[in-house]
Amino acid sequence: MTETLFELAAYSVLTLMGLLALLALLLGAWVIYAWVVDVRQTQHTVRRNFPVIGRFRYLFEHLGEFFRQYFFAMDREEMPFNRADRTWVYRAAKQESTTIAFGSTRRLDVPGTVIFVNSPFPALKQDFASSGPLTIGEHCRSPYTTSSLVNISGMSFGALSSVAVTALSRGAAMAGSWMNTGEGGLSPYHLEGGCDLVFQIGTAKYGVRDERGMLDDTKLKAIAEHSQVRMFEIKLSQGAKPGKGGILPATKVNEEIARIRHIPLHEASISPNGHPEIRSVDDLLDMIGHVRAVTGKPVGFKVVLGDIGWIRDLCRAIQLRGKQSAPDFITLDGAEGGTGAAPQSLMDYMGLPLNQSLPMLVDTLDEFHLRPRIRVIASGKLITPDRVAWALCVGADFVVSARGFMFALGCIQALQCNKNTCPTGITTHNKHLQSGLVPSDKAVRVQHFVESLVQEVGVIAHSCGVDEPRGLSRRHARIVQPDGEARCMTDIYQPVSFHPGNDLMPED
Repeated sequence: MTETLFELAAYSVLTLMGLLALLALLLGAWVIYAWVVDVRQTQHTVRRNFPVIGRFRYLFEHLGEFFRQYFFAMDREEMPFNRADRTWVYRAAKQESTTIAFGSTRRLDVPGTVIFVNSPFPALKQDFASSGPLTIGEHCRSPYTTSSLVNISGMSFGALSSVAVTALSRGAAMAGSWMNTGEGGLSPYHLEGGCDLVFQIGTAKYGVRDERGMLDDTKLKAIAEHSQVRMFEIKLSQGAKPGKGGILPATKVNEEIARIRHIPLHEASISPNGHPEIRSVDDLLDMIGHVRAVTGKPVGFKVVLGDIGWIRDLCRAIQLRGKQSAPDFITLDGAEGGTGAAPQSLMDYMGLPLNQSLPMLVDTLDEFHLRPRIRVIASGKLITPDRVAWALCVGADFVVSARGFMFALGCIQALQCNKNTCPTGITTHNKHLQSGLVPSDKAVRVQHFVESLVQEVGVIAHSCGVDEPRGLSRRHARIVQPDGEARCMTDIYQPVSFHPGNDLMPED
């Protein structure tokens, strides 16, 4: 017995030594090969001067994207979303406690910081109310009435995986929210969950385009016949890349995506940077009227503002044509809005952030007495209760988010959205990576995220002394100024003449 055990031990040691020797041989061969290649190549200076060792620079640079957020960045430092905000979404989506201890890590002296005005007489629990229904496009053949406050912003099937879209669709239905299809067309996965849908018409008109890439009324009408499609949104621009169309890498254009979008297989899908038939505010109103006439449903547009002048021109054109010609809603995206792929020159430098453009838009529409005829939908990093409450204070009717829902699905901000290598299966068509995302589980997290977000916005509203979120107004928020003073929002911007919770049209 002892001899047998000794023989087994000796055999194991010899096997291990053999494997280590083989590994050493392979490693040595690779080092020699890499050394020869690195010394002879002329493209990379570091590798030429430091053969083999220089290669680790690229490895560490890549790994840094993943490890910075865990080991080096403070809770409130990381961009585009810091750890504190991401953690709140993760906990909300898992229905875990979002309470914290020992004080906030948020600085209150930074200019632009929003501080809400608590009431000495907060709303009592028995007076709490949920947000009431609002109607969009009341003059359409099929207006849309919803009580939803937080909804899913445009993310295309193609940019997102089929399992991610399925989970979002199911979760939105469970939460009573709508889901924007994004510009990639209507897929079976959008319909599967049974939620209300907003069909986005991008510059390439995917899903409703003819052979020349122009709007096809027959296809448009067919989309409108789906009872789940409640509204249509004409996308003029989006947060991360105003003036640039959608970018879907060729590696993501599989047979199903090509069929839904009506585009060539395995070719990069690059949308035009604008609608060729919309070159003025009058063209925009003509397009809105046309889509509304064909579909019978509310029609609006999505835009990033760089200046308010053209919105004033739009309002004047509406005055000349009559209020029936107005868009039923405007989705305003801030420059901080996100996307899977965009030129850095646009992502970093183009367009106004939402905290500047939203007050400008609301005030201009109020000036021309166009609310509530035109509903305002706010978008741009609105993933936490304070940001949603701020948007409601400014005058938004609804809030939409894209990346907040990606976090609810399990996104870890790996910054791989445009590479088809997303480790969480959200933005990849790699079946192995998709297998980690189980729609039935993630749909529940989407539902919990919406419910927790709305609930905590309600907590802020109640502390301010109003009984429901849409009761918030500009007098309920202060903004820290460069001199350190927190000034009331009504002192910075004019008070709104229309309140989202009141459907009475102001007098002309």
